[in-house]
Amino acid sequence: MATTTKILARTAAATSNTTLYTAPSSTTTIITNIVVTNTAASSATFTIKINSIDILSSVSIAANTSAFFDVKQVVPATQVVAGSASATTVNFHISGVEVA
Repeated sequence: MATTTKILARTAAATSNTTLYTAPSSTTTIITNIVVTNTAASSATFTIKINSIDILSSVSIAANTSAFFDVKQVVPATQVVAGSASATTVNFHISGVEVA
């Protein structure tokens, strides 16, 4: 069983729900950390979903700050991690481990 630590997503948010990561077939992924940054001078909100289910829903993030989430969330093969924000100044950094 091969285990690979990797960056799952590192991208600016879109204002509509957008795929950030898809677990490869025959692979189980474990999300370990999520960092969300807001580089704007005003607050924003963001949502992150796994397979269409909210894990962080309409969370407010203050201006020029970062929010850190330590999680151990399993993402089975072919399931999707998606996200959106109220502004494109929000950035997502998602790390984890793929087990094949």
